[in-house]
Amino acid sequence: MELTDAVLAGQRLALARLLTQVENDTPQGRAALNDLFPHTGQAHLIGVTGAPGTGKSSLVSQLVRAFRQPQESGEQVQVAVVAVDPTSPFTGGALLGDRVRMRELSGDPGVFIRSMASRGALGGLAWRTAAVVQVLDAAGFDLILIETVGAGQSEVDIARLAHSTLVVESPGAGDDIQASKAGILEIADILVVNKADRPGVDTTVRALKAMLGQAQAIAGKHLLKTSHDEAQQEHIGWEIPVMRTIATSGEGIPELAAAIREHRDYLQSSGDWQQRDQTRLQSELEALLQSTLLSRWRASVSRERYQQTLEELATRSISPLQAVERLLNN
Repeated sequence: MELTDAVLAGQRLALARLLTQVENDTPQGRAALNDLFPHTGQAHLIGVTGAPGTGKSSLVSQLVRAFRQPQESGEQVQVAVVAVDPTSPFTGGALLGDRVRMRELSGDPGVFIRSMASRGALGGLAWRTAAVVQVLDAAGFDLILIETVGAGQSEVDIARLAHSTLVVESPGAGDDIQASKAGILEIADILVVNKADRPGVDTTVRALKAMLGQAQAIAGKHLLKTSHDEAQQEHIGWEIPVMRTIATSGEGIPELAAAIREHRDYLQSSGDWQQRDQTRLQSELEALLQSTLLSRWRASVSRERYQQTLEELATRSISPLQAVERLLNN
């Protein structure tokens, strides 16, 4: 049986092997992505981002447990987790510690966890994260939680990939005013103040709510999302909630899971689900175009020509713009 057929049939070992092919960008992995793409588009993609030390991994583990509880219909949703860990700039290795912290979920056949190294990619995600998510979507998972590296304000790529983005903060994690300036808060669909049993939680919640109110009053572009479809103007939009959780004890997790479901329902009823899906595909297309065009260009330019241009640039004989023109007109 081909790997793609085995993945569609629900075989977990085949899924793990195919994800390795996809991460390594092998010809087999690329062919599988082409075959699996018609089977995608059903999963709810949930991004979980925030600064290091806010308890994202513990929060994700608790959310998986909550989502795995039987629904009113008696069915259980299938949940996948993609945890992106930072790659060392010195050794090139990655600890992949999120899988260790989520080991208590490994006995559940309805849960699949995949750790990825960022491999130097910026924006909080690994280079092949979107492709891995695509495979998991085709494999039939209803929910896919994507936990980013945790590098801070640069982690905005998750907003282009996920339908729902959770930004996790914690009390005393830094200057509240600085947090209010952080661009990462602008991508949030739900703000989560984790470790809510710590001192200063009320101050943090007030600061976040004040920031949301101020930004909404000034711009209102993202903080009160409304449909662009005139036929859907009756929707008042999505007001970003600020929720408290204690991941170590599970406090606030059922309410957070309910808020995520509400956001999914809002996206589907307002038409924003399709809009976000189109934005995500456009972003992936442009990223693939950039990498493909760069690879083709590098293959067309000799190493000697490139090195000579680089040396002239280093000696200030030519400017960066002149170097680009020379290499493109080679």
